Amino acid sequence: MADEKPDILMIGIHKPVIIDGLAPACALHRMSEAKDCDALPAAIVDKIRGIACTYMVAGINSAFLGRFPNLEIVSTFGVGYDHIDAAWAGSRGIIVTNTPDVLTEEVADATLGLLLCTVRELPQAERYLRAGKWPEKPYPLTGATLRDRTIGLVGMGRIGKAVARRLEAFGVPVVYHTRRARPDVGYRHYPDLIAMARDVDTLVVIVPGGAETRHLINAEVLRALGPKGILVNVARGSVVDEPALIKALQERTIYAAGLDVYAHEPAVPEELLAMEHVVLLPHVGSASLHTRTKMDQLVVDNILSWFAGHGPLTPVPETPWPPIRE
Repeated sequence: MADEKPDILMIGIHKPVIIDGLAPACALHRMSEAKDCDALPAAIVDKIRGIACTYMVAGINSAFLGRFPNLEIVSTFGVGYDHIDAAWAGSRGIIVTNTPDVLTEEVADATLGLLLCTVRELPQAERYLRAGKWPEKPYPLTGATLRDRTIGLVGMGRIGKAVARRLEAFGVPVVYHTRRARPDVGYRHYPDLIAMARDVDTLVVIVPGGAETRHLINAEVLRALGPKGILVNVARGSVVDEPALIKALQERTIYAAGLDVYAHEPAVPEELLAMEHVVLLPHVGSASLHTRTKMDQLVVDNILSWFAGHGPLTPVPETPWPPIRE
């Protein structure tokens, strides 16, 4: 790394792992939200060479990124990066990195937990016990079970594969939907999501957010899933048409849902909160101290590696490294 410390803008909550990791080698400038950029002196704006997003901060779009004439890299926390205009960054030679792999197993574990909780009504049963109702009569038998179910995975990336491996241990058939079949995956592939939804009774959504997947799970998909259908979403809230899901749950055109993500986090619709056949989690798929520490460290390592001249460790597809020469 050069003698002069690179100026790095930290956006989001203050995290000791990221601050302590970058501070010895970088000059740090901190702000909570992208809109706070207006308060940065012009002299600082011109010096910024890297951005560290410590959480999923909204507004990292082309207008925001374009304000930094010497920006080289944006290192963001999380595997999802739909809050960043990575395509625009790539067109300007700016590298964007995320934190994949280190959270794969944790999110897969949480996905199975959410699936089991939704199918077997475990949170509802726990509330029943705490309310003192068990001495009066046993908790009602659950209408759903993993037995005789087929799971359709919407997405088959790192996390999708990890979820599928776990489902195999449960003896549950797995199929999947992606635009193209994965040559390294032996499960049955459905190029048509509606067709898969008709053939299965459980959909587990594990795809990136962004314009391409917005409302991928819509009213038509939910109708195809049917009255015994269960939807589990650990992807992004934008992937599911939330009003259509609420309507399907209210009208019982699907059986239940388990959600870790929402359209307008941290706001959760009152309609979802009111329904007992919905299991709701506050976006905790990767939220263990062990995994979040590794994710924070990868934010740091991407920046340090870049400014040490070694390139980024985990660039996103829109900003490949080494760059693709046309």
